[in-house]
Amino acid sequence: MLRLGSLLALAYLFTQGTTAPAPAWQFVEKGNSGIVALEAIVVSPSLVVFFDRATNDPLKTADGRTAWGALWNLETNQATPLKLVSDSFCASGSLLSNGTMVSVGGNIPAPADLNQTAASDGRMGLRMFGPCTDVNGVGCTIFEDLDNIHLVETRWYPSSLRIFDGSLMVVGGVHAGVPFYNVHPVNSFEFFPSKDNGVPRQSPFLQRTAPVNLFPRVFALPDGKIFMLANNQSIIYDIETNKETILPDLPNGQRVSNPFDGTLTMLPLSPPLYVPEVLACGGSTKSDTTPVADLSSQDPATSQCARLTLTPAGIARGWEVEHMPQGRMMPEMILMPNGQILIINGGASGYAALNSIGTTTGGSNADHPVLTPILYSPDAAVGRRMSQDGLPTSNIPRLYHSTVTLLPQGNILLAGSNPNPNVTIIPAGQPGFSSEFRVETLDPPFMSMARPVLSNVPSKILFNQRFTIDVNMPAGVSPVGLKVALMDLGFSSHAFHSSTRLVFMDAVLSPNGRSLTILSPPNNRVYPPGPGYIFVTVGDRTSVGAHVMVGSGANPPVANQGIFI
Repeated sequence: MLRLGSLLALAYLFTQGTTAPAPAWQFVEKGNSGIVALEAIVVSPSLVVFFDRATNDPLKTADGRTAWGALWNLETNQATPLKLVSDSFCASGSLLSNGTMVSVGGNIPAPADLNQTAASDGRMGLRMFGPCTDVNGVGCTIFEDLDNIHLVETRWYPSSLRIFDGSLMVVGGVHAGVPFYNVHPVNSFEFFPSKDNGVPRQSPFLQRTAPVNLFPRVFALPDGKIFMLANNQSIIYDIETNKETILPDLPNGQRVSNPFDGTLTMLPLSPPLYVPEVLACGGSTKSDTTPVADLSSQDPATSQCARLTLTPAGIARGWEVEHMPQGRMMPEMILMPNGQILIINGGASGYAALNSIGTTTGGSNADHPVLTPILYSPDAAVGRRMSQDGLPTSNIPRLYHSTVTLLPQGNILLAGSNPNPNVTIIPAGQPGFSSEFRVETLDPPFMSMARPVLSNVPSKILFNQRFTIDVNMPAGVSPVGLKVALMDLGFSSHAFHSSTRLVFMDAVLSPNGRSLTILSPPNNRVYPPGPGYIFVTVGDRTSVGAHVMVGSGANPPVANQGIFI
């Protein structure tokens, strides 16, 4: 007969053996993308659009052609082919004020690929994906009319961003294929829908920053002006006066645009002042006059991050320098709804592009994949902002032509990587990195915890509007420090997230803790009009994002909305 102590001991052992592990960050493989996802954008709460080059991807369209566009379903983890007309290789994109996704620019398809794809020259391409309400994307397609709707200039490797009138600004690029340096630069800006009677605006900034100025890093500031960073130079550009204000260069020779790819983000904007700050991380300190033959995939990437506050006093102070735990070439930064920044992907050495420098690793210009992400806390003291504690390590290299994006569910989607001219599988033991089709998510700990649940969220919010939503808070979690974020999830391509944005909104929790009254951004410059997601964070737990249209939802260009102080 067992004594009470023995019974208690057995009960203790039983409960110890069945206790669930504490929630933790984890990588989770989700499925096969069907195409190399070298560009990615969230287009609805359940759908992500992937783009590749028009080449030899395994996914096929209904007519048997090779696909180079795909619709990824976040609920089924399945890829459905999208039929494109023009080659979207190394394009950019963003969402318009009416919710339409527009992919801009592209490449001339390789002759060897035409039998499989029948793709057209994509350098003036505009590919449109209208707002899609079907959860599985049924009936949702890419629209192209190359004869009547196209860019003014040929652009490969451009950047794009949604601006204050809800249209897209398209920046830079290269006219024709180049192996590495930008020796045929497009030193101009243009817009979609077109402005200036269709005449591109010439840019002294782009002229100065060649030949390391592909995919310029650009952000819309809360006053409507544009911050631009290319090579190691930066400016503020005023769209309305067509004037540049030159800012300090990045310190210590750091260069961050393609093919010396570091990355850049604008830190979260907070009321009441919405003071803009930018953070540039990684890239290279090599001279942009270094002969290609002298570059190696083993050249160390820089660990430097440089941060600049875009006020007169902040600009006078200049860039503040800090360092990541390791150097990174081709990282990307993801804004998290709680205000932290995730730094992820890339290699510890080398450069962007492929098979185009003196010493490569297989066909890759970069090597030594960095597989563990970093969390950056903007409000911490210098030297204490970077941490890899508790963050997992992936087994999938994400180098050139990889993508990453925050999802409406609150976790992070990773896809792509292909430092090869087309789909290539590298045999085991051989140098280089295979084309990557595995899709994975990086799940924060809150994905396996009780989270705030939002309901009765309006589908449209106007600027400077108070609105109320219902919220079911997790039991036992204090609402102290509650944060409400309005986010544009952006367009991922080539170590940069075009149009990504986080604006914190003032919010008051009701006395019964069951509803939030929120004040939307004051105007269409603090948050350019268009789609967004509202996330609520309490403690270490973030809700699923609620999809909203911010502003009138009208076609661009739209008039100023809200109040201006």
